[in-house]
Amino acid sequence: MTSTQLQAVACSTAASAMIFLPYINATFDRYAIHTPQRQLCFMAQVAHESGGLFYTEELASGAAYEGRQALGNTQPGDGVKFKGRGLIQITGRNNYQLLSEAFNVDFVSNPQLLGGKNITLCSPDQLKYAALSAGWFWDRAKLNGFADKINPKQPIDSGANLEYFKRITKGVNGAYNGLPDRLHRYMQGAAVLSPLSSNVQITTL
Repeated sequence: MTSTQLQAVACSTAASAMIFLPYINATFDRYAIHTPQRQLCFMAQVAHESGGLFYTEELASGAAYEGRQALGNTQPGDGVKFKGRGLIQITGRNNYQLLSEAFNVDFVSNPQLLGGKNITLCSPDQLKYAALSAGWFWDRAKLNGFADKINPKQPIDSGANLEYFKRITKGVNGAYNGLPDRLHRYMQGAAVLSPLSSNVQITTL
């Protein structure tokens, strides 16, 4: 993927696309996000979660996650310590521990390695792991499989395509928050990335 394509797919600034490009491409390679449909679906979700490749850390304090057993937040302060970070907002002690094992990096002791508030404040390592952690989450949820079911010859916002896209959204978000924006980002990206881009009409949602 080129920086121009990434800018379109993420609905980001040119500067953000240029900065994140090598890390996004490395994530694509590592997690087999190598078809237009997979890349469009992945980037639509990631771009929504990160505000167009800008935020790498949840804006809220994380206090709302305090004591959440399902997230593994069993120790005082875990909610804030393990707030959402990375391009897909990895949350909770359990996920930080799993990431530590996957990358052989201690994210439990160093949770800020997953993101430094926003792109202007991130080190290269924070940018790298912000992207790779999103790929890890995507792969763990087996979302490539749903992206493969989407028919690029049909509109993304209706019929079976919409249902598959909603399954992806729920896999990332746990619900359908921001669905119109996610669909909009997909359609913007399809105009430049899909092999059928000449047949795609961009709409404003």
